[in-house]
Amino acid sequence: MRYRIRHETKYTYAARVSHCYNLASLTPLNSLRQKCLQSSISVSPSAIHSRKQTDYFGNESFHFEIQTPHKELSIIAESEVEMDDTQLDFTVDKTITYGDALNYLATNTSEPVLLAKEFCLDSPMIKVTDALKEYARHSFDLNRSLYSCVEDLTQRIFKEFKYTPGFTSIATPLSDVLAHKKGVCQDFAHLQVGCLRAMGIPAKYVSGYMETLPPPGQEKLVGADATHAWVAYFSPDDNWIEFDPTNSVQAGKQHIITAQGRDYYDVTPLKGVIFGGGEDPILAVSVDVARLD
Repeated sequence: MRYRIRHETKYTYAARVSHCYNLASLTPLNSLRQKCLQSSISVSPSAIHSRKQTDYFGNESFHFEIQTPHKELSIIAESEVEMDDTQLDFTVDKTITYGDALNYLATNTSEPVLLAKEFCLDSPMIKVTDALKEYARHSFDLNRSLYSCVEDLTQRIFKEFKYTPGFTSIATPLSDVLAHKKGVCQDFAHLQVGCLRAMGIPAKYVSGYMETLPPPGQEKLVGADATHAWVAYFSPDDNWIEFDPTNSVQAGKQHIITAQGRDYYDVTPLKGVIFGGGEDPILAVSVDVARLD
């Protein structure tokens, strides 16, 4: 299955911006289950300097600098991705227990395991707390399969937390999300990552897109899609396995990865520094994920 993705971001400033430096994480990853066939990022006004590079987590980042004075900034990322259906039929070994997984992580010193264990550490937006461990422990049992534990945690977040746009912001701490049981996909992904780390399981924050389909008989609105977030946890049997707590599913062929890291801070679609611009810029984002097959 192939998808074409168009992600447009537009900033409108109250005052002129003299110049800016930006970092975009908008190019889909190449992985076992997806291949980025082509991608491009266009910027207006034109960048005087730009470069692509691969960051520590394996994401392709796009750095650009604009020195032309402007009151509007537009960034359009377009890509085409092919999903490998054969890799999506996961042959997950559901027999390894949570207890065996902890023992494996404690005793194995191979490079993949050591790299994975970095995702047990605290990160800028996710700090392991007693409250997270207390919430997570109801899903975990040393004699239960690790997969079943994570699946149960995913389902509990889906059932017990209400998707509430506008209730949280990028600065809302996890303690508030846990206390009020409200948030959006970013909050639920942060919550599940924090819970997994609290239980000793390496977990990543995954950013990307999810194809949304209109109700039967209705046409899909162009630009009505949005960025999405989910999690990946490390399993000794199957490397990294992805779950989507917002939708209570294992991530599959409708989940397109753009970047992965410790939390949202590592994979922000667009961030940077501007000089000027006044206060309260207007942000408009349009995302379209179109199935080609």
